Amino acid sequence: MKIYTKTGDLGQTSLIGGTRVPKDHIRVEAYGTVDELNSNLGLVWAYSSDENQKNLLLQIQSVLFTIGSLLAATDDVKMQLPSLDQSAIEQLENAIDLMDNQVEPLKNFILPSGNVAIAQIHVARCVCRRAERKVVLLHHHETVNPMVISYLNRLSDYLFTLARLEAKLQGVTEVPWNPSGRS
Repeated sequence: MKIYTKTGDLGQTSLIGGTRVPKDHIRVEAYGTVDELNSNLGLVWAYSSDENQKNLLLQIQSVLFTIGSLLAATDDVKMQLPSLDQSAIEQLENAIDLMDNQVEPLKNFILPSGNVAIAQIHVARCVCRRAERKVVLLHHHETVNPMVISYLNRLSDYLFTLARLEAKLQGVTEVPWNPSGRS
């Protein structure tokens, strides 16, 4: 099978089930941003220094593929799609709680900085928030499994906490936000 089909050369793509839509359709924007998030998580995985988190990141990437397939399918699709359930959200919550117990309590806003690994986690967190906004916008117009929104919301919390843990593991001091902008 060839990797290129030429069917998208005029700015249209097919959703799961065959419906053709413009490539800038909000559904395509939503699952495309989830795909972008997934690729960013590949970088987070590459930079991560914690094997437990690396294993969880691979599981998260798999869940994001599931979310992408759910977003790429319209309500009338008859084929069996992978499912997303509460346990995926609970897995993130458990990971957040475990990491949160390993870092100092948060007393200030912190700048998304530190080193390349920490900065990449923050980039992924921002892409996750954008994916969540795109999915919410889609939900205003079409049916979206509400667990998709919950998962993305929790995932951004997980990534924030992961950045804090990574800073601790790598001995990087978190930089608190200074509203005046002065050192």
